[in-house]
Formats: sequence, C-alpha cells, structure tokens
Amino acid sequence: MARFDNQVAIVTGGATGIGYGIARRLGSEGASVVIVDVNGALGEQASSELSARGVPTRLTIGDVAEPDTAERACRHALEEWGRIDILVNNAGIGGVNGSIWELPVEEMDRVYRTNLRGVFSFTHTVIPHMLERDYGRVVNIASVAGKEGNPRMVPYSATKAAVIGLTKSVGKELARTGVRVNCVTPAVVQTRILDEFTPEQIDYMVERIPMGRTGEIDEIAALVAWLASEECSFSTGAVFDITGGRATY
Repeated sequence: MARFDNQVAIVTGGATGIGYGIARRLGSEGASVVIVDVNGALGEQASSELSARGVPTRLTIGDVAEPDTAERACRHALEEWGRIDILVNNAGIGGVNGSIWELPVEEMDRVYRTNLRGVFSFTHTVIPHMLERDYGRVVNIASVAGKEGNPRMVPYSATKAAVIGLTKSVGKELARTGVRVNCVTPAVVQTRILDEFTPEQIDYMVERIPMGRTGEIDEIAALVAWLASEECSFSTGAVFDITGGRATY
C-alpha cells in the first residue's frame, strides 16, 4: 500500500515548478490531486501529464487570491473523491526587484495577493473540511527570504515572512486536533519564478548558499511529502529549512 493511497491533495500553483513536482510526488505515492493554477494552458498540460502517469487529477483554473477559486477547488475534490486530506499552498510570485523607495505601493499589493492572501484564502476554506474528519495536513511553501530578508525583494521577503507567521498561528489553533500545519523555507530553486529576477539578484541568493548550488525540485517535493503524510504527527506550526546550509536559525 502506498503512503497516500485513498488520500486527496490540493496543490496551488501546481502546473509548473515546485508545485508540479509536489503534485507528481504525491501522485506517485497514491494521492489523487487537484491542481490549481492561474494559467489554463499550463494547467491543462500538467493535468494531462499526471493523468498519463496514472494519477487521478482534476484542474481548477483561477487566481488563488479569490475565495471563489478555493471554493471551486474544494468542490472539485469533494465531488470527485469525497474528501480533502492534504493542502499544499505553493502558488507564489517573486515580484519586481528594486529597493523599497523605487517600488510603487501597488507592487506590494500585487505580491501580497498571491503570496499571502492566497494562502489565507485556501487555508480558510479547506480547514473546515479537514476538521469534519479530524485529519489533515497543510504545507505552506514560504522561503528563506522570509526569515532573513533579501535586499531589493521587500514585497517577496515580507509576504513570505507572513506565511511563516500564518503557519505558526494556525498550527497552534489546530494543535489539539488531527490537523497539522507546517511550512517549508527553501533557498533558491531553479524554477520559472527566477525569470522575474535579475541575474544580479540570482547571484546574490546563490552566493549565500554554503553548498554552492541551487535546490532541486525533487528535494523540495520529498520534504513536502513527509510533512503531508501521517508520519508527520508531532510537528505543527513548524518551519522546515531546505537551504543548502544558508539558514542560520
């Protein structure tokens, strides 16, 4: 029997990069997966690829910041499989690089909507369904930037710090239940989000990794798979670093 047999996962930002890697890993261990993504074409491609691998898959297209998107994703999971066991809040954007005095206030709003409001909206919507069965695993993808702060990345660093705070708060709220809430703080990983950053910004982030390399999607997915499993029973509201040695606390 596979680790996630008969379990259902919702993965936001699941069409590409880390999100797709997580969806693929959970599916490979038996989970049925709802992919959520704002890009319909990429979402269809990811859904088709997972289905071809034998992973039962549904696709929800929409902006994670909009409550309707979370509600539709839940409805798809419940209509198709009758349960929600795992929520991975992965959707995120990097934002424009620049010092705070160079950036318009609207840039903070734009990054906040995806990186923080999206996590709040999906967690707010999914938790009641998990509480009905007194079981669930929520894994939020934050960033080491949320712990250390990257210069010229204030909206990204600030919203990822907020995801860490949200994780700690919700984990404590649910500590006496069967629902566990944790987050992962990766260092830089080779994904499409790097297209939003300047080469100088990427060099800054990589130079601070003692291992001297970027993280791999499969490495992040392996950690998330454990946090999403029944084996993760005594960790909640916790932050798990996967930074090649960069994190200092």
